[in-house]
Amino acid sequence: MRTLITGASGFVGRHIAEACLRREWPLHLLARTASKLDQLEGQPGVTVFHGELTDAPLVRRALNDVEAVIHCAAKVGDWGPVDDYRQANVEPLRTLLDASKGLALSRFIHMSSLGVYPLRHHHGSDETTPLPAKHRDGYTQSKVESEQLAMQYHRDFGVPVVALRPGFVYGPGDRTVMPRIIENLRTGFLRYPGGGRQAMNTIFVRNLVDAVFLALERDAAVGQAFNLTDGERVTKRQFIEKICDALDLPRPTRTPPLWFAWSVTWCYEKLYRLVGATTAPPYNFARLKFMGLNLDFSIDKARELLGYRPRVSFDDGMAETMAWYRTERASGCGVG
Repeated sequence: MRTLITGASGFVGRHIAEACLRREWPLHLLARTASKLDQLEGQPGVTVFHGELTDAPLVRRALNDVEAVIHCAAKVGDWGPVDDYRQANVEPLRTLLDASKGLALSRFIHMSSLGVYPLRHHHGSDETTPLPAKHRDGYTQSKVESEQLAMQYHRDFGVPVVALRPGFVYGPGDRTVMPRIIENLRTGFLRYPGGGRQAMNTIFVRNLVDAVFLALERDAAVGQAFNLTDGERVTKRQFIEKICDALDLPRPTRTPPLWFAWSVTWCYEKLYRLVGATTAPPYNFARLKFMGLNLDFSIDKARELLGYRPRVSFDDGMAETMAWYRTERASGCGVG
């Protein structure tokens, strides 16, 4: 299946591209000129289109003879003007969807996020949970708007959209989020608001890749959104202590009450917005959600309609992930 992948220079997109190549699928990769595609570029069957996703003629060329689209490209972050995230996440998607209208695509996979759900505790929330009209941060706001835009193009123009909502994706090759967590552990910054027994929403990257291929295969997936996790209850403490023990880092001990952490976070965000800060405050709601809120989501729909069965357990996934970070650290790559 000739497939166009956006965001193949990123953590998730690279894993999906490599899985496609193992299946000997011809690939079109649409990436910015500065993107590092490393071993992907130059491989047999890989065609790279360098440029911006808002370049409509380039996007149309990249879509030529393509059967499926896997859209992973996104601006990720926990601070900044919402319009910046819209310009990076919503408008490029609009260009891609416009160019997809009328094409004989079998699937358009849109990589969404469990972050689209309301900022609150979740105890088995499923896809029937309404998405908020307004989020606190620009990234999650743009992810809601992006997913809604993709579904609109499915309804109005028949683009065969499937929205996948993974939780926190971990695995070998993440050089952005996990290193930041590791650095916060090394400096003693990380805490457990509310005690650390709240659920995480983890998904090992190869489990996510499996879900992508299931969504490409199952016709029942079209027009649907799917929550995706490892399907296990994993607490904040379990997740963090796996990292600490694997990398010989001290385990966090501070457990401020959640109400106190919420108040401090509100004050920090208010102050940083008043002064027009361009960098994220050390305490913000995106980080508080990650470490303080119960993030338990149902994956029953993915099990039923996609046949999704996470093959890699959390313990095995974290063992492989931490082994990769130890190797990177030993090789002097500055990760972990």
